[in-house]
Amino acid sequence: MWRNTASIFAAALSPFFLFGVAAAQDKAVKVGVLNDQASVYSSITGPGSVAAARLAIEDMGGSMFGKPIELVYADHGHKPDVGSTIARRWFDTEGVDAIFDIYSSGVALAVQGIAEQKNKILVVSMASSRDIGGKSCSPNGMQWANDGYEVANLTIKGSSGDKPTSWYFITVDYTAGHSIERDAQKIIEAGGGKFLGAVRFPLNSPDFSSFLLRAQSSGAKNIGFIGGGADMTNAIKQAAEFEIGRTGQRFVPFSLTTVDIEALGNKATQGMPLVLSYYWDESEKTRAWAERFKKAFGKLPSDPQANVYSAVLHYLKSVKAAGTTDTTAVLAKMREMPVEDLFTSGARIRADGRLMRDIYYAEAKKPDAMQGSTDLITLVKKMSGSEAFVPADESECKLLKK
Repeated sequence: MWRNTASIFAAALSPFFLFGVAAAQDKAVKVGVLNDQASVYSSITGPGSVAAARLAIEDMGGSMFGKPIELVYADHGHKPDVGSTIARRWFDTEGVDAIFDIYSSGVALAVQGIAEQKNKILVVSMASSRDIGGKSCSPNGMQWANDGYEVANLTIKGSSGDKPTSWYFITVDYTAGHSIERDAQKIIEAGGGKFLGAVRFPLNSPDFSSFLLRAQSSGAKNIGFIGGGADMTNAIKQAAEFEIGRTGQRFVPFSLTTVDIEALGNKATQGMPLVLSYYWDESEKTRAWAERFKKAFGKLPSDPQANVYSAVLHYLKSVKAAGTTDTTAVLAKMREMPVEDLFTSGARIRADGRLMRDIYYAEAKKPDAMQGSTDLITLVKKMSGSEAFVPADESECKLLKK
């Protein structure tokens, strides 16, 4: 009798339940790409990340729940207040449910707080502050590709061959730079090496002469450069002018990408390290996708841009599996489903939001070792996520303590 009553009660409620699901599905799926569109990091993220997101939407058929999947994008100018204003507008009035890319730690930390407050989703492709997945971690935030700890970990160990050596740093003067430098110092000293000091430079610095002179005078075997984009390419050019390699010192950029190598040439970058999860010449699948991207955008993709594709694709797959854009349901699916795409297989999202994916340590080829104009790097070593990223027991994330 109780079962019959329960069945009748459930049947009576079912129209209301179905109406609720239909209402959730009636809303168009809308995603946003928020990054540097025109400044120091625009060549490795910027409009290319928007193109990558469009390819992910295309691979999901372009529509969901009977409506076209929508994409918006904007430039945060590396200013947390600007990024926060855009995120609030997207979440509150424009129907955006998930934001991707960022590539700025200060902006990522600000937007992650807003995403949690609004119960929306933020997926950072690359941002280096340890706080994003550490003491400021959020159930609504994820980190998809490189972070500061992993870059410092793999770059230092790969560049020094796991042997103790000495380092001096030229570090960009903002949150991400400070975070990587702190992690680098701990990793160097834990390995028996010496941290001989650091000098800070402002974002968008045109002249690195004084910083390079201080680094040279330190006597360190390795001059680590913590910064990226145009700052890094300018510093590499000036390091060559100073003939740093001839004095027995090694100039070691921490954020080198294939886009930078292509722009600077392998003569200037030979032997320099990279940390990346996507390289266009790794496999048939990566080469095929790179050709699609080049046809759409005119250039080969960077690792950050490929990771925007991966993140948007996984989000859309999760929305489809959940049957709704409801944040709680989609987050559950994103964590439940392994990440599978052209360069990711079976990767899972840890409780702190870190995608525990495989990572490569690579080095730029010498010109005489290149098989063609796009044969830029050697993939030296593949590392599992557990080897590359900050161990759970060293993290400050409250979500890993549960």
